[in-house]
Amino acid sequence: MTLCPYAALSSCSKCPIKKVCPLKGVIGDYKKPSEKTENQDDK
Repeated sequence: MTLCPYAALSSCSKCPIKKVCPLKGVIGDYKKPSEKTENQDDK
C-alpha cells in the first residue's frame, strides 16, 4: 500500500526528491532496479 501522497498520484520514479527520500521503499512504490538487472545478467 502506497502511503506517500506523491507516489500515490504518479509514482516514486517521477518524484523530484526520490534520490534523498529515505522512505521511498517503505511508504512509496519504489523497487530496486538492480535486482532485475543482476538476474538478467546471470542468464
